[in-house]
Amino acid sequence: MGGLARVTGVVLAGGLGTRLRSVIADRPKVLAEVAGRPFLAHLLDRLADAGIRSAVLCTGYKAEAVAAQFGTSYRGMALTYSQETSPLGTAGALRQARPYLRSDPVLVLNGDSYCAADVEAFWAWHGQGPGVASLLLTEVADSGRYGRVELDDRGEVLAFHEKAAVSGPGWINAGMYLLGQELLQSIQAGRPVSLEREVFPRWVGHGLRGYRADGAFIDIGTPESLSSAARFFAAL
Repeated sequence: MGGLARVTGVVLAGGLGTRLRSVIADRPKVLAEVAGRPFLAHLLDRLADAGIRSAVLCTGYKAEAVAAQFGTSYRGMALTYSQETSPLGTAGALRQARPYLRSDPVLVLNGDSYCAADVEAFWAWHGQGPGVASLLLTEVADSGRYGRVELDDRGEVLAFHEKAAVSGPGWINAGMYLLGQELLQSIQAGRPVSLEREVFPRWVGHGLRGYRADGAFIDIGTPESLSSAARFFAAL
């Protein structure tokens, strides 16, 4: 935990939540209520529990609502906002936020998924390897909905398989990353860029690694998965 205290946490909280408009039309996806609290609160708990003391929220759609609800601190963790004026994608949002990302690496969470994996174990594993970036992976019964990540025995990422291109059990991106400054600096500024579709595939073979983790996983990207999220957290 001592190491993570010096790490900047980031939550990618700018998503439009288009598929959720039928159930949360009045707020951004990260403020969807899950088990009586905004989903973002569950994600910030992950960072605070790991010992992180400062976090950056990359906001976009209805950013003002996020800032109004969470302010400048959460459980003793300082919160800073990096607001998009137009959608920049997951990587573009990180590139814009770079002036606030002061550690190397930074710990990044997707704003629409949660994995109950051991963050400290992920941090320790990343520190033992030579990679510039590590993705936390979780195994699911059907990877077709998410796309599959292929690794070698050492944890080096070999390939990404698109959604629906594969089916059956497999390891998927669980939406938690340790990203080095070298990778962050490589992201082109001023245009929309996707971590999943552009940045990560480009770093295959150049220090991109995957950590196979235990831990229940959920994403809230569809009305069906959002409706099951309260049961997910109750089971934890």
